[in-house]
Formats: sequence, structure tokens, C-alpha cells
Amino acid sequence: MEGCLFCEIAAGERPAFGVYADERAVAFLDTRPVFPGHVLVVPRSHVPTLHDLPADAVGGYFQLVQRMAGAVEAAMSAQGTFVAINNKISQSVPHLHTHVVPRSKGDGLRGFFWPRTKYADDTQASATADAIAAALAET
Repeated sequence: MEGCLFCEIAAGERPAFGVYADERAVAFLDTRPVFPGHVLVVPRSHVPTLHDLPADAVGGYFQLVQRMAGAVEAAMSAQGTFVAINNKISQSVPHLHTHVVPRSKGDGLRGFFWPRTKYADDTQASATADAIAAALAET
């Protein structure tokens, strides 16, 4: 869809720190992560919300989200992950995307308050994306 940030990333028209791509979906670092290693999993085709994802695509999409959760946990030496989807309300980009956020006990994340940060620089973001991609390849 023209003008959609995530469609542009999926098409390779806009840069992102990618961790995974296939014909159905892409995954990349959130530019304003809750914690380093915060990944967004996005269908390649423009799908506004989870409700709009075709039923035959749901299984494959969530298998990727499941794999990504394990990869983020491993790559970031986290104790777990927080996985979330916003539909319309608080959905900053109107394209389905699933947040996979590394978590550790005492990390300060409480409820749905998401303090956003930034990567120190492109080198840190690139190294983080590479670590997650490598962990994903091991699954």
C-alpha cells in the first residue's frame, strides 16, 4: 500500500535493521525499542490488523512470531519475552505488526507502560539485528 512505512520496509524501499525475511513476512528492529532487541514481525502484504490477516496465513505468521520470541530471548540473553499486537488503538503504523520484546526479571517494565529508548548508533542496532538473526538461524 502506497505510503505505508512497513510496506516500504518489506519492499526494501526503506532501510531497516532486518533480522528475517521470506516471501510472507519480514522482521526488523523497532527504531524506538522498549529494550534493545525489540523486534517487529510484519506480513509482507498490507494487512491493517490481525482481524484482516487471511485465516490461511495465521498459522505461518504465528509460527514465525514463536520462532522470533525464542531467537530474541537467546540472542539478548533474556529470561523471556513480551509478545503483543495493537489493533487500531495505539497502533502507530496501520499495518499488522507483532512486537517481540526481550524481558528479564527486574527490567522495570510494568503493565502496559512502554518506556521507549533508542539505539546508541547504527553499529549497536546492526550488531543487535545480526545476533537475533543468528539465533533465529539456529532454531
